[in-house]
Amino acid sequence: MKEKDTAILLFHCPDRLGIVTEITKFITDNNGNIVYLDQYVDKLDHMFFMRVEWELDNFLIPADKISEYFDTLYCKRFDISFHLYFGNVKPRMAIFVSKMSHCLYDLLARYNAGELNVEIPCIVSNHEDLRYVAEQFGIPYYVWSINKDWSNKQEVEAAEMQMLRDLKVNFIVLARYMQIISDEMIASYPNRIINIHHSFLPAFVGAKPYHQAYQRGVKIIGATSHYVTAELDAGPIIEQDVVRITHKDTPDSLALKGKDLEKIVLSRAVKKHVERKVLTYKNKTIIFS
Repeated sequence: MKEKDTAILLFHCPDRLGIVTEITKFITDNNGNIVYLDQYVDKLDHMFFMRVEWELDNFLIPADKISEYFDTLYCKRFDISFHLYFGNVKPRMAIFVSKMSHCLYDLLARYNAGELNVEIPCIVSNHEDLRYVAEQFGIPYYVWSINKDWSNKQEVEAAEMQMLRDLKVNFIVLARYMQIISDEMIASYPNRIINIHHSFLPAFVGAKPYHQAYQRGVKIIGATSHYVTAELDAGPIIEQDVVRITHKDTPDSLALKGKDLEKIVLSRAVKKHVERKVLTYKNKTIIFS
């Protein structure tokens, strides 16, 4: 059996007695060996959240039938919403970039070191500037320039989305991609577009957050990685971190300090997404350990 030959089930439902017993019984009755189980109860909303992973070696239900079985047995009974993944299937990640290289380099270095269990079929940009980085790692680099008046934006995104479908991309990472994603693309990848924003959201949304932080005189700055939604910089937050600053800092020094945070926070978020440890609910996330 391969090390990653497992099934991963993430679900949420109204909290009630017996859910854990029923789900674990379903797995063990079908010869599944549970290797991970984590759960959480939101007492305010009375909601139950769970991630369970089990080995598929000797599991009686074929992998392509597990979802159907689980749906039939439990979804209506417990009002469950679920996602099923398989540990031996590598997600295919597209990276979108503009001109800044720090987040791209960090992701590719971790990928090259085996820290991110993904495939990267493409890097997409609106500029030629970072082609040399893609070539260093042997990854195809595609450029679509968007006019300043956005007159070709719809055409460009249609071409990009067709390419993503052709390459069977599962999720997108915006590694300081300085373009607004259309509602159509967001709807095509719900909770599957990960962005890095260079502030501690919900503070300083939009453009030039380091300048906003400088003007406000804050004593910490942060970085936030979140899923992209139609509302700018307001999607479910996956990961955040902060660093202390002083009155001596300038917008330039804030940006320099922030770059270290940005790449670390983004990589942490991507890793959690790839490991299927993120469950979204009401524009928030449950992050399993």
